[in-house]
Formats: sequence, structure tokens, C-alpha cells
Amino acid sequence: MSVLPLVFTSGWASGINAYAVVLVFGLLGATGVSEEVPAALQRPDVLLVAGVLFLCEAVADKVPYVDSVWDAVHTVIRPVAGGVVAALLAGHDGSLPQLAAGAVGGSTALVSHLVKAGTRIAVNTSPEPASNIVLSVVEDLGVAGLVAFAVFHPVAAAVIAGALLVAGIAVVVFLWSRIRRYLQRRRQRREEKRLAAAGGAVPPAV
Repeated sequence: MSVLPLVFTSGWASGINAYAVVLVFGLLGATGVSEEVPAALQRPDVLLVAGVLFLCEAVADKVPYVDSVWDAVHTVIRPVAGGVVAALLAGHDGSLPQLAAGAVGGSTALVSHLVKAGTRIAVNTSPEPASNIVLSVVEDLGVAGLVAFAVFHPVAAAVIAGALLVAGIAVVVFLWSRIRRYLQRRRQRREEKRLAAAGGAVPPAV
């Protein structure tokens, strides 16, 4: 069976929480639940680092505005991680060139990451923090569950990941006007602070 469905699912998941992807794959392999996991992901040092960073993300991802800063920092990290995991999976299976697998995993992770980041910007316009916490928990559980499912049912998992990716893009497009207003307010606040620091007049709030 082609490893492409597993690569696609891992890419989608890496765009949301790359550390959870590495951790789940690694634990499934290290505990002997699956023999399809590359040895590089099962190494104790890899699992330790992934576990620590997963805990860091679990906290940062639930705090309004901190989650958006975290997402900005991971704009490069998540696609790179998605590409690396995909290449490792392809190299282990041997049915897809590593370069092509890395491209699929990395590009899917980038799109998934942009969807997540855009959704979080929209959620951060809400005055209460509960929505951030709920969304973060759903994302974490969804990533862990779908990655584990993909190891045993890669095609079905890829179909689910594809549907979630399309749905996420649709949601971001629908919420874009709200995101744009939020970004405009941020730019205005920065301009007000700059003018205040320079001793200039502050423009009236819109």
C-alpha cells in the first residue's frame, strides 16, 4: 500500500501540533503497538524533547493572544516538522521517494498551520478565554486520535484529514472579515502607541 495517505494525514496533523505527531508516532512504535513507525521517531531523546515541547504548546495554545504568537513562531517549524516526519515515513516504507513525501507532508502542514493560525486570530477577537481552551483541547485530541488511527487505517484517516482541512479553509474564509477587523485594530493600537511615544496627537478610535 502507498504511504501517501499516512504522509498526508501526518502533514495535516503536524500543521496543528507537530510535537503531538512525533510523540504519538514515537510512543506507538516504542511500545510495540505498531511496527510501521520509523526507528528515528522512537528514540528516547526524541520522545523526551517532543514530550516537553508538547507540554509547552499545551499551555501556550490555550492562552488568548499567546497562542497567536506561538503560531507565528511555528510558521516555519510545523511545515519543516511535517516534511521531516513524512520523509521518515516514506523512507521506512520505501513506496514513495523521500523528497516527494517531504514535499507533500510539508505543504500539507503549511496549509493546515495557516488554517489553524487564521482560526485562532478570529477566536481571539472573542472577549472570553473559554473558546481558546475548548478549541485547543479539541485540536490536541483530534491530532492524537487521527494519527493513531492513521497507523492502522491510513486511507480512512487521510479522507478524514482532507475533509477537516477543507472545512477549516471554509471556516477561515467565512471568518476573514472578523480577522481583518482584528488586524486593523492591532495596527491602529500600534500607531497610537507610536504617536504617543513621539508626543504626537492620537487619532480618534474608530
